[in-house]
Amino acid sequence: MKKKNLQAGKPRLSELVEAIQKEFLRHPEKSYTVRQMSLALQTKDVRDRLAIRNILDNLTSFGFLVETEPQKYRITEEQRTDSHNKHTQNNAIEQDTFVGVIHVNYRGGFVSTDHKLLHEDIFIPAAQLGNAKDGQKVVVRLKNKRRYSRYIDGEIVDILGDSGDNDTEMHAILAEFGLPYNYPELLEEEANKIEAGITQKEILSRRDMREITTFTIDPEDAKDFDDALSVRKIDEGLWEVGVHIADVTHYVRPLSPLDKEAYRRATSVYLVDRTIPMLPEHLSNGICSLRPNEDKLCFSVIFQLDDDACVKKYDIKKTIIRSNRRFTYEEAQQRLDIGEGDFAEELQVLHRLAQQLRQRRFDKGAIAFDREEVRFRLDEMGKPLSVYFKTQQAANQLIEEFMLLANKTVAAHIGSHENTSLLRRQTKKTFVYRVHDVPDPDKMKDFSNFIKRFGYNLKLSNRKETVAKNINHLLQQAKGKPEQDLVETLAVKSMAKAVYSTVNIGHYGLAFPYYTHFTSPIRRYPDMMVHRLLERYLKGGASVSDAETEERCKHCSNREQLAANAERASVKYKQVEFMQNQIGKEYEGVVSSVTEWGVYVELKENKCEGMIPLRDLDKNDYFIYDEHNLCVEGTSSGKKYTIGDTLNVRVVRANLEKRQLDFALA
Repeated sequence: MKKKNLQAGKPRLSELVEAIQKEFLRHPEKSYTVRQMSLALQTKDVRDRLAIRNILDNLTSFGFLVETEPQKYRITEEQRTDSHNKHTQNNAIEQDTFVGVIHVNYRGGFVSTDHKLLHEDIFIPAAQLGNAKDGQKVVVRLKNKRRYSRYIDGEIVDILGDSGDNDTEMHAILAEFGLPYNYPELLEEEANKIEAGITQKEILSRRDMREITTFTIDPEDAKDFDDALSVRKIDEGLWEVGVHIADVTHYVRPLSPLDKEAYRRATSVYLVDRTIPMLPEHLSNGICSLRPNEDKLCFSVIFQLDDDACVKKYDIKKTIIRSNRRFTYEEAQQRLDIGEGDFAEELQVLHRLAQQLRQRRFDKGAIAFDREEVRFRLDEMGKPLSVYFKTQQAANQLIEEFMLLANKTVAAHIGSHENTSLLRRQTKKTFVYRVHDVPDPDKMKDFSNFIKRFGYNLKLSNRKETVAKNINHLLQQAKGKPEQDLVETLAVKSMAKAVYSTVNIGHYGLAFPYYTHFTSPIRRYPDMMVHRLLERYLKGGASVSDAETEERCKHCSNREQLAANAERASVKYKQVEFMQNQIGKEYEGVVSSVTEWGVYVELKENKCEGMIPLRDLDKNDYFIYDEHNLCVEGTSSGKKYTIGDTLNVRVVRANLEKRQLDFALA
C-alpha cells in the first residue's frame, strides 16, 4: 500500500498523530525510533521530527506505546490484542475538536488542553473570540499549523462556561467524547407539536388492557418510564403477565428529523448528575412515558405463565394501557419485604415468578455478575458530599427478569422459524440482535492462572456452559472476601463485549440463544429499530437490507461505548472532586491494575482509584512491568507489586482537569 507522503503538504498535528498510530497498528511487532518513524512516514522536515518525538512520548504516557529501549517504541500488548481499544484510539483522533481552557490577552486567546496527544496551545484571533472570557472552558476546532510557530490556529465552536462550574465540567466531558450536551431547539419545537393521538380509532386497533392491574418500577429520580408490568390470575395456577413497552415509533416516524437525531445520538447518556436524552423531553418524559393514571400506547409481550414460571403461551400486540401506580425500587422492595401495602400481593406473585426465571437462567449457564455501582450524594451545586454503593435487590431483579424474558422472546419469535406459523417455511428475516461472544480462551487461561494465587481453581472446558457454571462458582466463592472486587473485575475483563448485530451468535453471558433489546426505546435507538422490524414482520412484510441494518448496528454499538466512557469519566471526575478535601489522608487500598508507568490502587472505603508512578515506588530501585504476571518488579530489590496486593497509601494530589488522583506509599 502506498504511504501518504507527509512532506507533500504540511499536515495538521492530528494527521501526524493518526499516521503514526496507523503505522504502529500495521506493524504491531515492530519497534521504532524517531528516525525510523520519520522514514516510515517519508518526512524529512526537522520540525516534523520534533513533533514525532513529542507524539511518541505522549502516546507512551497515554498507554498506546511502550518504550522497549531508550528512545525506541512499540505498541503495547493491550493495544495489539484488543480491537476495542484500537477503535477507541482511532476515534479519539478523528475529531480535530478539543476541549480546553482559554487564556485571553491583547493578541487573542490561547486554548490549552489536557489532551495527551496535543502539545501545542491553540490560537484564536481576537476578532474571533466572541463572548469567550479568560479562564472559561471552550470547544475548539483545529484549523492549521503555521510553520515555525508554537501554536495551532483554531476556531471556537462553543463556550461551555467557567472552569470548575458543575454544568461546565459535565458538558466538557460530553464534548470530549463527541457527545451532545443539549438538544437542537428546532427539534424540541417539532417534538412539542406531537400530540398523544389516542383516538377511538386508535384504541379499536389495539388490545385494550386499561382495566388490568398495571404499574411501573423505576429509580426514584426517573422520569422516562418506558416499561410497565401488568398481572392477573386467569386460572388456577395460571397467570397473565404483560410486559408493556412505550410505543415510541408510533410517534417518531422513520427518516423524520427527530428520527435522524435519535439515530445520530443512538442512546441516552447517563452522567453522575444528569441524563442527556436521546429524544426530546416532550416525548421521553411526556407522551411516551408510561406515567400513572394516563392512557398510553404500548408495544407489549403478553405471557401466560404457570406457577413454575414456564411460558405456556405468549402474544405480541400493540396495546393501550393505564398504569395504576408508579413505584420506586425502594417502595416495591418494602412490599416484598413486609408483604403489606397497595399491590403487595401482585408484587409478591411477580417476585416469585421472577426468581424462578432467574434460577432457571443460571442453571442454563448465565453468569451472575452483581457488582456494586458507585453513587454520590450531591449538594445543590453538584458538589459530592459522600460516596455510597448501589446494589441490586429483589425489586430490581423482578424487573430485570421480565425484561429479559420479553427481549429473548421477541428475538426468538423472529430468529427461530419454529416459534410461529407466521414465519414457518419463510426465509431468514434481517433483525437486530444483542450478541455476546464466548470468552477468548487465552484471556480465560490467563485469568485462571492469575486467581490461583488467591487459592481459587477455575476449571476450563471446551463446553461453554461448563465454563459459565465454573465462573459462577468462583464468583460465589469470592463473595465477601477482600479480593471480591478484583476477581469480578478481572472476570469481566476476560469477557467479550456485548454488541448489536444482524448476525446472531447468541448471548453467552445470559445463556440465551436468541436475545435483543426491545424494552427501552425511549433511551436506546436499537430498541426503536427492533420495534419497527417486529411490526413490519408481524404484518407479513419482506425482510429489510442486511448490510444497511448491520451498519446501523455498528453505529449504535460505537455510540453506546462512547456513552459508557463518558459516564465513567463523570464518575472519575466526582471521585477526584470528592478527594480534593482528603489530601494527606491515609487509606487502605488494593492494587487494581499495573502498567508500564504506574501502579493503580483502589481505596477500600470509597472505591476511588489513584496511581503511584513507578518512579515513586522506591527512589533507589528501577521497576519493570511484567505483563504476564500482572505485576511490577524492582530490578535491584526484587520487590513485587501485583494486582490484589493490599497497600496503605497517602493522597498526594487531586487534579480535576486531568481527572487524576496521585497516591504515594504511606
